[in-house]
Amino acid sequence: QQAAILEDLVRNVPLEFDFLFSKSHAEVISGKQEGVYAWIGINFVLGRFDHEDEEDAVVTVALGDQGESLVRKRTVGILDMGGASLQIAYEVPDSGAFSSPQQEEAAKSLLAEFNLGCDVQHTGHVYRVYVNTFLGFGGNFARQRYEELVLNQTNVHNRLHSQQTGLSPETPFLDPCLPVGLEDTVARGGQTLYVRGQGDWPACVELLQPLLAGPNSSQASLVGAYKAPIDFGNSEFYGFSEFFYCTEDVLRLGGRYSAPTFTSAAQEYCSQRWEVLTQRFRGGLYSAHADQHRLKYQCFKSAWMYQVLHQGFRFPLDYPSLRTAQLVYDREVQWTLGAILYKTRFLPLRDLRQENIRQAHASWLRLSFVYNHYLFFACILVVVLAIVLYLLRLRRIHHRQLRSAQLTQLWLDKVVVPPPGQGNGP
Repeated sequence: QQAAILEDLVRNVPLEFDFLFSKSHAEVISGKQEGVYAWIGINFVLGRFDHEDEEDAVVTVALGDQGESLVRKRTVGILDMGGASLQIAYEVPDSGAFSSPQQEEAAKSLLAEFNLGCDVQHTGHVYRVYVNTFLGFGGNFARQRYEELVLNQTNVHNRLHSQQTGLSPETPFLDPCLPVGLEDTVARGGQTLYVRGQGDWPACVELLQPLLAGPNSSQASLVGAYKAPIDFGNSEFYGFSEFFYCTEDVLRLGGRYSAPTFTSAAQEYCSQRWEVLTQRFRGGLYSAHADQHRLKYQCFKSAWMYQVLHQGFRFPLDYPSLRTAQLVYDREVQWTLGAILYKTRFLPLRDLRQENIRQAHASWLRLSFVYNHYLFFACILVVVLAIVLYLLRLRRIHHRQLRSAQLTQLWLDKVVVPPPGQGNGP
């Protein structure tokens, strides 16, 4: 499918647009690239790459192998949970040491170092960013994995205790991750499990603990994967997508995240009966973005987000510097913005050089004008004087011709006109 889409782009884009487009201009980016681009985009919008302004939140960054360090603005990390995957990206100020060669090898694949300055020789904008994408840890995929876990555990429990839990609507599995009284079915491999919501949020959190180890068919593990150290005392994070929807759409807690407040609101929501929640929904008490799917799985997703944040990534319960957001300064921040900035990061140097050329040219023009405007005015003066002299000459010629004509007329009058009393005889 990827190959077909790329082939279609390469073939049709040049037919629709006049700009240069070759096959190498279309590619499928990796999860690491997407994370780097998203990290660049959010920090650019927040102005964290502008090191000239005074800022209280700063960080000391180690540069190179010579022990050089630089104090500059503290950047923000990002957390992004979609339906299928989970992603994290944040700056690593200190390269640090590794406990084993295996950890060092894993770190190399998860650390991206790049220069966002306009010159590769300037290291003031060199950043080292940890980026990791966890497939199967998105909200919807986590729910599917949870249902498979519940189904397997129920089957084992029924065989061991000779029970029929979940095999009929009369003996449903009591799901702590669904609101109280909500009835649903889980179908897997030709088997149907009948469930009824119990609304026990703490029990749901505990039941989700095994899912942090990752899918059985994958080597991904949120608890076992290498994570670069985070200085929770001097860091800041933004949570996007499911982190925002989970806190805002129903609980209306989007913005600065507080674990105790979030926990209390999530427990209160899960403990409500499904009929009460749907009545509130019809009454417009929730966000306009909330729908029946959100109401149904809000209890589960809030517990999953809590586990990912505090057990998977080890964020302290009193961490004060996490904000969940959809817009930043009323702008939707996408990885495409970061991609443009990364791809054009050396263009400012070219613009600077062109600006220097323009300034030099402008200086030459200014100097030229200083010297040449006198010549210009001198030429104008010469032309004006020439015109005046020419007019004066024409005036003298005109007076001369007029006097000559008057003398000629007087001479003719004397010669041609006869004296009085004289004339030609008959």
